[in-house]
Amino acid sequence: MFRFLVRRAVALIVLLLVVSFVTFALFQVGPADPAAAACGQECTPERIAEARVALGMDKPFFEQYIAYLSGFFADRMIGAPGSEQLCSWPCLGKSFQTNENVADVIARALPYTISISVGAVVLWTVAGVGLGLLAALRKGRTTDKLIVGAASVGVSLPVPVTGLILLLVFVSTLHWLPFTSNQIATPFGPAGPGAWTMNYLLPWIALAILFSAQYIRITRNNMIETFGEDFMRTARAKGLGRREITFRHGVRAGITPIITMLGLDIGALLGGAVLTEQIFSVPGLGFTAVRAATSGDLPVTMAITMLAAFFIITANVIVDVVYASIDPRVRVR
Repeated sequence: MFRFLVRRAVALIVLLLVVSFVTFALFQVGPADPAAAACGQECTPERIAEARVALGMDKPFFEQYIAYLSGFFADRMIGAPGSEQLCSWPCLGKSFQTNENVADVIARALPYTISISVGAVVLWTVAGVGLGLLAALRKGRTTDKLIVGAASVGVSLPVPVTGLILLLVFVSTLHWLPFTSNQIATPFGPAGPGAWTMNYLLPWIALAILFSAQYIRITRNNMIETFGEDFMRTARAKGLGRREITFRHGVRAGITPIITMLGLDIGALLGGAVLTEQIFSVPGLGFTAVRAATSGDLPVTMAITMLAAFFIITANVIVDVVYASIDPRVRVR
């Protein structure tokens, strides 16, 4: 198991280096000119040239990349010679719009994205896996048909439609829930966990409706297939109880595809729930990324892109580790 973890850790580091290089190259060598974006709308060629020097873009590409990469490990100085500024670790550059450390921008937005992600993941996992298992146990009956029908409707509803309907019904019409406030980032603030839950309940439901519909279908199909395996028939022949057969043997064998989906979905969601954050005006990573992209704030856009890639790659590694703990054959391969 230790060797397996070491291999996955090394693969994680290599992938992150590749992603950082590709991301940096796309933004630095792409058609958009970061110097012109940093200079603003009213720029002269002289000011653009000064901006290139201030951003270090007058240096060779690999020298720029090494300097950018060094900010992940220590403080570094950025800016034009003679007017350099200290960029504290972790240094991801300075925002073109506010001249703020990009790491501070991300640190401010990340709690909102985590708050949305945590609640939504719990909702859609419990609902999706639970209802999918129930549908498999009631295969062909009315309960199964109702659950499958609801899942078919849910998977066809995009988040913008669901989110706007939830806002119209529960906020504007019934007044049961408040508009999402950007003053509540975590459950540990002055407002408390109760206000935090009410604040993010609608974004959680909007995401859970879409994702749980997919989990219901996958769980149902996997569990029906698992219930027909030889080892399940052997367990029934031994006289084991239905509960033990279902949860001890069936769920463990049929849950592995769900682990893959869950890991990748969590990784992608932590990179920023763009549509959900836009609809509910939550200033998370997705909301910040859209504003940075539309304003040409390339350091912020690049940092969020790399952070999203980090979450997705890390989620893949965690999924591999969980697989190895569930199925020893994974460690052998």
